[in-house]
Amino acid sequence: MSGTFDHVMIRVEDLEESLDWYTTHLNYEEKGRWEADTFTNVYIGPEELHDEGAMLELTYNHGDNSYELGNAWGHIAVRVPEDELQSSYDQLMEEGVEDYRDPESCGNRYAFVKDPDGHEIEIVKRDQGAKWSIDHTMIRVEDVDEAIGFWTRKFEYEHTGRWESDTFANYFMKPEGASEHAMAIELTYNYDGRTYDLGDAWGHLAVRADDLHDYWETLETRETEQYRTPADCDDLYAFTKDPEGHEIEVLERDWSDESLFPA
Repeated sequence: MSGTFDHVMIRVEDLEESLDWYTTHLNYEEKGRWEADTFTNVYIGPEELHDEGAMLELTYNHGDNSYELGNAWGHIAVRVPEDELQSSYDQLMEEGVEDYRDPESCGNRYAFVKDPDGHEIEIVKRDQGAKWSIDHTMIRVEDVDEAIGFWTRKFEYEHTGRWESDTFANYFMKPEGASEHAMAIELTYNYDGRTYDLGDAWGHLAVRADDLHDYWETLETRETEQYRTPADCDDLYAFTKDPEGHEIEVLERDWSDESLFPA
């Protein structure tokens, strides 16, 4: 199905440390790897990954690199069963994971930890999907009307939930007809008019297309920013940006391919 999220890319300073962290604590497994001269990309995710589920892409640039998290990207959220929030959190604490916000401080509705590079990971209670599968990715936006319009018009997303408080609002969106297993995007809007820094520790969101060129033509018709066209990327994938500058990759996905990386 075109438009569903395929993966979230983050940059890591120590690939082996990050792989060990995700495979040990979230029971992720390596799904695919691409070795280039200057960087390595690794797809990881739960063993039981739904065909509309999203993966995490770890990007390691060879050499001694450090990254700034910024604050325009918020977190990824992973699922645990409704009755396992506290026990899952306790297990992570016993394993030495860095605590950020415990369940009690979050009204026993969710909790937060951090990975070795400081990326925030929310733990949310869900009865669908494999344990630790990615539920949503949160980004912060300065103009929520523009952001909602972008995802609605360009990618045919719809609201799947919202939370509005006195100081901020969260809007969850997915493609029309997407499975409950599919990852959502959470748009966070703070009412105080603050601005955000993208940093470089977060890379991009990626959406799937049944046909890259047909889908890109549709995005062109809808006046989506042409950041890197298919022709710029050897007709393997393409990139656009949302109004806030978050990068969005577009690629085809065939789970039966020998490699998950376009070639």
